[in-house]
Amino acid sequence: MISFAEVNVICVNSCKIINSIRTVLYRTYSSGFNFVPKSAPVKESDLLKLKAFIENFDRLCVVTGAGISTESGIPDYRSEGVGLYARSDRRPVLYKEFCNSEAVRRRYWARNYMTYNNVYHRGGSYRFSSVRPNTAHKILRLIEDENKVRCIVTQNVDDLHAKAGSRRVIELHGTAFKVMCLDCDERICRYYLQEVLDRLNPDMNVTTSMIRPDGDVDLSQEQVEGFKVPTCENCGGVLKPDIIFFGDNVPRQTVETVKYNVDRSDSLLIIGSTLTTYSGYRIALQANSAGKPIGIINIGKTRADDLAVVKVEGRCGDVLAKVYALIRRDEEKQKRLK
Repeated sequence: MISFAEVNVICVNSCKIINSIRTVLYRTYSSGFNFVPKSAPVKESDLLKLKAFIENFDRLCVVTGAGISTESGIPDYRSEGVGLYARSDRRPVLYKEFCNSEAVRRRYWARNYMTYNNVYHRGGSYRFSSVRPNTAHKILRLIEDENKVRCIVTQNVDDLHAKAGSRRVIELHGTAFKVMCLDCDERICRYYLQEVLDRLNPDMNVTTSMIRPDGDVDLSQEQVEGFKVPTCENCGGVLKPDIIFFGDNVPRQTVETVKYNVDRSDSLLIIGSTLTTYSGYRIALQANSAGKPIGIINIGKTRADDLAVVKVEGRCGDVLAKVYALIRRDEEKQKRLK
């Protein structure tokens, strides 16, 4: 005979198994388009205009924003209904808060550590370190391979352009795959820091059910206060992700590198960015003041709409795939005529 206690254990374990299966199915079949805002079907006339824009120039400066990575399953901040601001009441940590408050740093690294372990590292719904490039990243790489791209200036920190094989990438806002020291400027790999955090916090654990849809995680005050954050192994200074926080400034060298490349480009193509932050918008202003034509692919308004000679509303991957197909179709026609 099975006792009541044994039956209870079986039921509890069965519920855990069912929840685990449900989680796996969600992660397997949930679409990256969950984070892409709605848009009307792309107009054929707009595709033809963008095709002509790309064909007419050989030194494109491409600026990409969060909108290009939403199709890979990484949510942006501001998209209506699907952005992080719409899904969560949390806001990004400010640079001054991070620098001035040990408590803020501890809370930041505790949450960052747990999401990395449970979502990014162990197979979550959109593992940041193992997210793959989407169609838009791959088409840009193909256009770059045809020597039509001077540079890709990305506002993203996800490394997806490099994963797609693009070589001329400028990371305007840094990368989430490195960590820097605020005191001596030493840089280390984010993977290495995770190993250090593992050793310092062996008892830190959180269940998948505590992870939010946006990849964030709810931790108790006790968990946060007990979290141990390492200092720089080189000088004992404060460690920070090698990314530009809100309220921080883009390094002067990066700004100058972008200016240099914009000067030597013959046009500007903005993809998946509203240019809300000035660091991105000033690139459009520089190109416009130099008389360089501007094209835009984005869902919704951008700060550079009035400066653009062509704008296409639609998913970045869908638009670029269709335009590239049109370009290749015409190339094949020309080959047959010769």
